[in-house]
Parts: sequence; C-alpha cells; structure tokens
Amino acid sequence: MAQEQAILAGGCFWCTEAVFKGLDGVAAVESGYTGGHVERPSYRQVCGGDTGHAEAIRVTFDPDVISYDDLLDVHFATHDPTQLNRQGNDVGTQYRSAIFPGSPAQEEAARRGIERAAADWPAPIVTTIEPLGVWWPAEDYHQDYWGGEGQRNPYCLAVIPPKLQKLRKGFAERLKDQAPA
Repeated sequence: MAQEQAILAGGCFWCTEAVFKGLDGVAAVESGYTGGHVERPSYRQVCGGDTGHAEAIRVTFDPDVISYDDLLDVHFATHDPTQLNRQGNDVGTQYRSAIFPGSPAQEEAARRGIERAAADWPAPIVTTIEPLGVWWPAEDYHQDYWGGEGQRNPYCLAVIPPKLQKLRKGFAERLKDQAPA
C-alpha cells in the first residue's frame, strides 16, 4: 500500500515532531504551518499570532505498519488536548490542538479519535478538526530540531523528554527501537 500523510497540531512543532519520529511505520515528519491565510508564512509571522496558522507536523506513514487511528491515539496521549489555543506556556492560536484530515475517512477517524481520547482526560477536549489547506514547510532549521539544536535548548529539554517518556510508556510496541521505558 502507498504511504499516507497525517497533519496534526499540538503545540510547538519541535515537541510534536520529536514524538512522531520514533514511531515504527513513520517514514518522515516535517514541521510546518497550516490553517492560516498568509502565503509562505515565516516562523516570526506565525509566532506573532496574526496569520491564523498552526504550528503543525506532516507525518508520512505506512498504514500497513501504523494506522491513522494509532497516530491519533499517540497525538492525544502526548499533548494536552483540553487546553484552548495553548500548550503549557506556549499561548496563541498558533499552538492550538487541531487535526487537518486529508480525506473524508481521516475526518471520520479524527471524530472517533476525539471520542476515544475523551475518556482519558478530566476536562473536555478542545481539539478542532479543520479543513486541510495549503501546507507550508517550516524553515530548514526547524526540521529535526530535537535531533540537533533542541538538545541544547532549555525549553526543549524541559518539554520534550516528558512527552517521549509518555510515548515509551504508552506505546512501546509502536516504537522503532522498542526500547523499554
């Protein structure tokens, strides 16, 4: 079967990219911007909060190895989908929790994913399902950020390891290296 793509937003794309890169069946993760009204937005513009874009990731995956439903379950387990337009100290619509389905089947799966995740959270899930618009790749220095500069960034060092720990604890069988938590 051909590869598919999932576009997800759950706060800082550095943090979400780091989570999804370790999943078996994921061929690539690209950080970028979607859901806004400005062509070719820059990081600075998106961070300003006026473009309407979300910091998001585009996950290219093999559905014979990992399903879209599995990706959604990881998404909901590794960010807080109950925070409106924020993740922790990152505040603004650019940090919203959102799913950008690429097909009617993905849209229905997103609705089911929200329903599944609702049982795991004490507050209502505010994740939006938004139309898939134009995808704008983030600048090169944002790609594989955790694998390079992020290892020296105090923000990343505070936020990413707990997400990776949740990933290892809840989805060990889905990891490329299947290292124990």
